[in-house]
Amino acid sequence: MSKVVDHAAVHEDRGFFGQPRSLANIFGVEMWERFSFYGMQGILLLYLYFSVADGGLGIPQTTAAGIVGAYGGGVYLSTILGAWVADRLLGSERVLFYSAIVIMIGHIALAVVPGVGGLTAGLILVAVGSGGLKANATSVVGSLYAPDDPRRDAGFSLFYLGINLGAFAGPILTGLLQSTIGFHYGFGLAAVGMAIGLTQYSLGRKRLPDTARQVPDPLPRSRWPGFALGTILALAAIVVLVVTGVITASNLVTIVIALTVASAVAYFVVILTNRQITPVERKRVYAFIPLFVASAAFWSLYQQQFTVVTIYSDERLNRDLFGWEMPVSWVQSINPVFIIVLSGIFAALWTKWGSKQPSTPMKFAVGTAVMGVAFLLFLPFAGGAVNSTPLLAMIGILLVFTVAELLLSPVGLSVATKLAPAVFKTQMVALFFLSVALGSAVSGVLATWYATAPERLYFGVLGGIAIVLGLMLALIARPVLRLMGGVR
Repeated sequence: MSKVVDHAAVHEDRGFFGQPRSLANIFGVEMWERFSFYGMQGILLLYLYFSVADGGLGIPQTTAAGIVGAYGGGVYLSTILGAWVADRLLGSERVLFYSAIVIMIGHIALAVVPGVGGLTAGLILVAVGSGGLKANATSVVGSLYAPDDPRRDAGFSLFYLGINLGAFAGPILTGLLQSTIGFHYGFGLAAVGMAIGLTQYSLGRKRLPDTARQVPDPLPRSRWPGFALGTILALAAIVVLVVTGVITASNLVTIVIALTVASAVAYFVVILTNRQITPVERKRVYAFIPLFVASAAFWSLYQQQFTVVTIYSDERLNRDLFGWEMPVSWVQSINPVFIIVLSGIFAALWTKWGSKQPSTPMKFAVGTAVMGVAFLLFLPFAGGAVNSTPLLAMIGILLVFTVAELLLSPVGLSVATKLAPAVFKTQMVALFFLSVALGSAVSGVLATWYATAPERLYFGVLGGIAIVLGLMLALIARPVLRLMGGVR
């Protein structure tokens, strides 16, 4: 039997900026995981399409962008697996720990194993590990607080700061190594960062409350062999499909999109047809459908920071800083700076407005439309010569990216928990992550169009579609809000 958490003792623990000391361990492992994740992703696309002479793999740009999109979708698809393993087999804390080890091994593979073999092994391991860690880190943070602990929101804000500190520093340092001594040194630094995070987390694991290790819905031991056999058969099927050429680098992103759509549809059907949910809960699930669509559309544009924006920064952006050329990956560090600065402002704004703040459907609508505006801001510079876009313009565009993100991303996670039926709390959060997975994968497909379409057509059409979707959601915001049954 697990121990009962002493909430009074937890409340008295203020060893980390007034928060429980164990938050420092989770803050650290998440910061270093984001350092390694965004550090690697900042140079990944360049590694794929740069010529062999320049240290890359020489993969065609369109195929490379599709691989990055598929990888991004795979990370968020893996959160479903990570959540299931935590809920049924191991508990959140153990899954977090093992996932961090898998991530580190993946970065090591990218750093030391040459060619496509190292790329394949590394990306699969990092995607699976990142999905597992992402799915459970938030749960472990929540276990540090009593339900009525007033420090909870501040603790999550501190945790979010760690995420963005890592996301800021990773691309800067890995990009610096990549541009001076080579890609594999950048990947190696990502592995070192993950090793640091894993080490400091390991030293403090014992201080975490027992609730972080509990398995909410244990899978009976009698069913373990069946699931193990199913996993082995699924992995074997994937290997066969790759070896026989059914799954290739060119069609991988399409397969990820199909899997994501099928998973999302299955989740909605399972939830909506369940007899345990009430009529009010069922209406709330229906209300989540247009939010899911808007979220997928938003992420299909936002995640192009790692595909189209990277290519654009390599070919169009003037990265000259007083005679020194800034590494391409440094562009990825602009967004985290704005998040750190603006997230507190948005939180204060929502708090000040209270019940007068816009409803969730309106926030989604405005966030989607603002994302479209960000793409339209590329139009004055579209079709320009090499290095013709000023760095200040890119900074301004990414500022608009960030405003759109803060209107939709944290709001989406929050509303998923609020609209979830009592028996499907985790699955609704998983559905939100599936919208991110779908958008991430679609961003890779859209990048293949960018390689062939005129830039003005590309940015104009996608920006216009996002704005229209935002306006459509705004028009149906009130009916959606009525379906939400008192949730705003």
